[in-house]
Amino acid sequence: MPMPAIAVEGLSFAYGPVQAVKGVSFEVMPGEILGFLGPNGAGKSTTIKILTGLLPPQGGRAEILGRAVGRGDRVLQAQIGVCFEEKNLYPNMSALENLNFFASLYGIRRPRALEALRRVGLADRARDRVRSYSKGMRQRLMVARALIHNPRVLFLDEPTDGLDPVTATEIRRTIRQEADRGVAVLLTTHDMFEADELSDRVAFINEGTIVALDTAENLKLKYGERSVRVRLRDGDEVREERIGLSGVAASERLAELAASPDLLTIHTEEATLEAIFIRLTGRGLAG
Repeated sequence: MPMPAIAVEGLSFAYGPVQAVKGVSFEVMPGEILGFLGPNGAGKSTTIKILTGLLPPQGGRAEILGRAVGRGDRVLQAQIGVCFEEKNLYPNMSALENLNFFASLYGIRRPRALEALRRVGLADRARDRVRSYSKGMRQRLMVARALIHNPRVLFLDEPTDGLDPVTATEIRRTIRQEADRGVAVLLTTHDMFEADELSDRVAFINEGTIVALDTAENLKLKYGERSVRVRLRDGDEVREERIGLSGVAASERLAELAASPDLLTIHTEEATLEAIFIRLTGRGLAG
């Protein structure tokens, strides 16, 4: 069995009297995308800052590619790609110049910068100064920058924030391609569609503690209520009936409606990740 690309055990960190991270444990395997989900202040950002060497761990263990995380580890930093919400780009440089500069920090003499820009849909604006870019374009450039040195581990914080639906779909495809080539991805997002679509597993973090960690499908089966929504013609109107998929009476009622000449549609329903998080914590992911 391969070694985890990210291994976290009992991680803790406090800002003075405020305990931001409380004994967090999880693993991310090579080629896996772990959705790290929680509201603002839940401990996501602190955990990622520790893993990327911006904060020292105060308790527990955190390793990336078998190396203990910490500041100043140039070997480890060369294997990590990061895309944070803060756009720390150089606005007076072009996109190409930005990527070439960041590649030089990793000792890459001939970076495939134009190819990286093509992957995020910026090839036609490669030589424009970043100060002329929109918020969404800067976000795409941040993704390209995170990939310029072919990292083995990616930390992505809201990677499609501010993007139009078509571009967001392309960025998600790029992230999946990276995972398919063996990159471990830790993804934070408030977009539940994105988390559901991309993540191999999801971790719910709330008040510094992971309250659930599993595949989205398993979480829905465990905490959601299986049901179908039936739409029927009722004279000149259309009425809906929701039927839970538990028990003999429900099965008999569903069979009865399925045989009705007034049946229009039957749709399965499942709990959303947002609904499951609220059930587990009593608060929303955007809260």
